[in-house]
Amino acid sequence: MTDASTPASETAEQEPVPPSGNGLRARLDRYFEITSRGSTFSAEFRGGIVTFVTMAYIVILNPIILSSGVDVDGEQLGFLQLTAVTALTAGVMTILFGLVARLPFGFAAGLGINSFLAVSVVGQVTWPEAMGLVVINGLIIVLLAATGLRRMIFDAVPVQLKIAITVGIGLFIAFIGFVDAGFVTSTGLSSPPVGLGTDGSVATVPTLVFVFTLLLTGVLAARKVKGGILIGLLSGTVVAVVVEAIWNLGPKVSGDEVNPNGWGLSVPELPAQWVSLPDLSLVGQVSFGSFERIGVLAALMLVFTLVFTNFFDAMGTLTGLSKEAGLANERGDFPRIKSALVVEGVGAVAGGFTSGSSNTVFIESGAGIGEGARTGFANLVTGVLFLVAMFFTPLVSIVPTEVAAAALVIVGALMMSQIRFIDFSDFSAVLPVFLAITVMPLTYSIANGIGAGFIAWVVVRSLSGRAKEISPLLWIVAAGFVLFFARGPIEAVFAG
Repeated sequence: MTDASTPASETAEQEPVPPSGNGLRARLDRYFEITSRGSTFSAEFRGGIVTFVTMAYIVILNPIILSSGVDVDGEQLGFLQLTAVTALTAGVMTILFGLVARLPFGFAAGLGINSFLAVSVVGQVTWPEAMGLVVINGLIIVLLAATGLRRMIFDAVPVQLKIAITVGIGLFIAFIGFVDAGFVTSTGLSSPPVGLGTDGSVATVPTLVFVFTLLLTGVLAARKVKGGILIGLLSGTVVAVVVEAIWNLGPKVSGDEVNPNGWGLSVPELPAQWVSLPDLSLVGQVSFGSFERIGVLAALMLVFTLVFTNFFDAMGTLTGLSKEAGLANERGDFPRIKSALVVEGVGAVAGGFTSGSSNTVFIESGAGIGEGARTGFANLVTGVLFLVAMFFTPLVSIVPTEVAAAALVIVGALMMSQIRFIDFSDFSAVLPVFLAITVMPLTYSIANGIGAGFIAWVVVRSLSGRAKEISPLLWIVAAGFVLFFARGPIEAVFAG
């Protein structure tokens, strides 16, 4: 059996020997285990750059989501300030995670939680109070991780479900890519709810740029070209810039006007202004007055939702990425798991403190892993680029989401390959695994997929005469997910 600290790729008869000596390069190699994990500095650099490129959209998207939320006092967060704190928190947390956990997983504001804050939470409280709830959520997660309870829950998850989580995230990340590229769109109908492109065809230039980038990157990956994903992203961006210069497509949404042929989030054009000083005035704008404003019970239900979403989204992402990187053993454990879980909780605290929303591990890190990243050194590269992005926000927006989406689909295909390790001969395992895999992309939530899988595993396995095989912790977590899925009616009862 492979040791938890040993990558799957290093189980051969002779492991690589790290360089000796006390030079900076040798010490960095030993600290981050670059050689021993079968990686190189150049691979880590490429991987770190690719992770940043595929994550950079969050510097634009997170401010769009959060600035749209009007709180109970009628206040909104400033777009430019949100841009600055989004990049700042992502950079600091990505570097911290790389140094402590030494894993190549980038951090940024979680899309599920920022949408929940903007849509559901700030209608009841102020923005500082909402961020106070995010900080409390993070402190709870840190406590669970520090006491070992989070690790115990992680260990209680059966291997079959851990693999299913990896596969589900692969489908989820690919689905995100297809939607971001406009390749899959909502039909506005009850059946079918989604369709291909515009009116059933790929009819827009940005989507064609996505298809070009996807096929080019796929060919490079199939031919095992080093830097294939990065080459694909850069090539796609160049093509997008040229296309925009020729046809002047503009954004898909501009104010109240909708241009179906435009670019989804950022327009790939050279900016008039390249550098801007970051406004960090939102840092520290936190209040814990929500318990007084809406009552202890209502505030606790909001915290419960945040904790469950944060906890299991991160657990699923960590599981999937560690598998993809070849760093997980047969049980799904990976190096420095406790440190990783603690720092992930700190990301929520940091995101609340800076008003940029809870920061968590990003599944887009799989693109960097696909490019060769295997250690936390790649995180240093990604994190520094995020910090630099605070000053070069106009330049970061050159890469359109349609191009970045191609890398997500490639990574989704790579993660999907883990399905070969699932045993489909036992239906008591097949149904929970199937639900975990399919519910993630269909509900756009990693936590929902994990919850469906956990509940089905407990119910089906126990009623099939295999209750003794189920960990007591899994029973407790499954019961918690029942409450999580029923939180709407429960909140309505208490509100009444």
